Amino acid sequence: MEVVCGVRYRSVRSSPAGSGDGSGLERARRPPASALAFAAPPPALSLIKTLEVTSHRPKEDSGKAKCCTKKDFLAKKPTPVVRKKYPFDIQSRGFENADCLNDRRPSREDGTSVGSEAAFAQKPQQVARAILGAASTRAPIHSRYTSRISTVSLAGLDFLEHGADFEAAISATGFGRFHFCLLAITGLIYANTAIGITIISFVLPAATCDFRMTSSDKGWLTAAPMLGMVIGSYFWGCLADTKGRKLVLVSTLLIDGFVGILSSFVQILPIFMACRFINGFSIAGAMGICFPYLGEFQQTKYREKILCWMEMFWTLGVILLPLFAWAIIPIQGIRIESGSFSYDSWNWFVAACAVPSLLLGFWLFTFPESPKFMMECGDYDDALACLKSIYRQNTGDDPDNYPIKSLKEKVRTISVASQNSQKSVRSLSMRKPKDLKRLFGEIWVQTKALCRPPYLKYTILTCLIQFGLTTSYYTLMIWFPELFNRYEEFEHRFPNTSASVCDVSGIVVDEAAADPFDCEKIIDQSVYMHTLIVGLACIPTSLWLPLCVHKLGAKFFLIFSLGVAALVTFGLYFVQNSTQNLVLSCIFEALTSLAISLVFCVLVDLFPTNLRVMAAALSLTAGRGGGLIGNLSFGYLIDINCIVPIVVFSAFLLIAAILCFFLPKTGQEALD
Repeated sequence: MEVVCGVRYRSVRSSPAGSGDGSGLERARRPPASALAFAAPPPALSLIKTLEVTSHRPKEDSGKAKCCTKKDFLAKKPTPVVRKKYPFDIQSRGFENADCLNDRRPSREDGTSVGSEAAFAQKPQQVARAILGAASTRAPIHSRYTSRISTVSLAGLDFLEHGADFEAAISATGFGRFHFCLLAITGLIYANTAIGITIISFVLPAATCDFRMTSSDKGWLTAAPMLGMVIGSYFWGCLADTKGRKLVLVSTLLIDGFVGILSSFVQILPIFMACRFINGFSIAGAMGICFPYLGEFQQTKYREKILCWMEMFWTLGVILLPLFAWAIIPIQGIRIESGSFSYDSWNWFVAACAVPSLLLGFWLFTFPESPKFMMECGDYDDALACLKSIYRQNTGDDPDNYPIKSLKEKVRTISVASQNSQKSVRSLSMRKPKDLKRLFGEIWVQTKALCRPPYLKYTILTCLIQFGLTTSYYTLMIWFPELFNRYEEFEHRFPNTSASVCDVSGIVVDEAAADPFDCEKIIDQSVYMHTLIVGLACIPTSLWLPLCVHKLGAKFFLIFSLGVAALVTFGLYFVQNSTQNLVLSCIFEALTSLAISLVFCVLVDLFPTNLRVMAAALSLTAGRGGGLIGNLSFGYLIDINCIVPIVVFSAFLLIAAILCFFLPKTGQEALD
């Protein structure tokens, strides 16, 4: 006598014609006599429902199995049943009724019952016992049973072996307060990076006199943060993919804040450049991590749209920067002098821009590590606790009511060393030589993975796109306030006279020979206004992107923004007055900043969790390297012949737009 899912079968040598289904089994319904008890409940899947698991305990037969009649069935009193309740989704698991083992059998979508399959003809009770025993001990099911399970399509019992995957787990947390707070802090971090990267554009004209800077010095000062970004991007990316996203984000923000305040007191130009180098070093880490960190908390259906809303925060940073500068730098009565030490309004401005980094760094302490990253490292208990906390914040419900009770384990892909070790890579100490050696081993394995198929293609594409985009964007945006300033100076000296950007640069430099360090010059108010208008011009595209990205796709926006930005950059050569320069600057900023955010959105989908931040960091390294080269060349060429950098930057953007055609569509699948 055999028992499967509450149904008693008796084996027969052959089935009479028309009396069976050819399976060699005959079915007889019996009321349950005992209950199956598990040492631990099986993993929960999606919705809270109850499965009352019961089964028969067959009597010892002397050899011949007896099938009960209807009269026997009704006359026999059932033994009291002990029911153990397990939360899981009944409908999605293929059970017709919660009390399936009491009066129903598992069925498939076509209505046929699992019990009628020929695969259970051979020792079905042994197969069932193997499945249920694996659930009680959380041990893997033997291969000789799994082959039969796949044959009979036991969709209702696969939860016994595996827990919920990340997509099901994060979906069960809902979407609410936690996700809005997370978007707020990551968005403000992104806005803070916009301030940190372009702050030099206002420091240059204001600090020229104090540091006695030439045009060459200005070029090196604008290049110092870029050099820090080149080195910092990959450094922080490696740490983020091994030690964790939150840890690196907090570290970069606090370093940027403390060094930024310190740099405001520096009186020597080389030391000030070194401080700006450290600021760029830390900002690169924050910029490369905030997108993956935010994306790894999102369901697939929300992820792309949420990531696109980050563009609005970049626009916020671009708007706040000129407002801070306009409010602080023109103030005359706050200069402090003591011997060779001076602390002018631009110093106050530098310190004020460093404060948000500190505040955001301390606020980030209240947020959890990415649960997706913790699962990748094998820390399933920590990941489940994080998901329960998110569930509580989103729903206000008790975290114990979170429907997911265990997470589906996967092969750990951090490295071979991680797979062979029970120790999480997150717990490695950088002070112990053995752990440090293993950490470098992890980084090396991940770096090689990025440079091999199937990720090599995407690594090359994203690096080239970032190089062309970033070289043009950061070089021109850092120098736009200087160009505005030069146009204002030129139009003041030569009213109603038109001139190109190259002509204005040459004329202003020649005329400024009497005051080479601009000690008598005050930044015109219109320069702040122009930069503010450039930031405000980004609002329409920042709203257009998240509202239409699902309809048009991130790939379309990338190609469109880069292609039009290339034409706008080439159009700078034909500018004849400050108004035309302002219009083209607005269009350029709106489109290129849109493209920068989109590249990060695409990166989140292209690479798996264990390579995601490192891939973003590698592309940022290529981009910042281009920005460094662009700033150095622009500083020398703007006063000599600016047609060359304008043509080169336009070509870079056009090539980046063409490369985007080779990118796949993103935002449709769950994160790997």
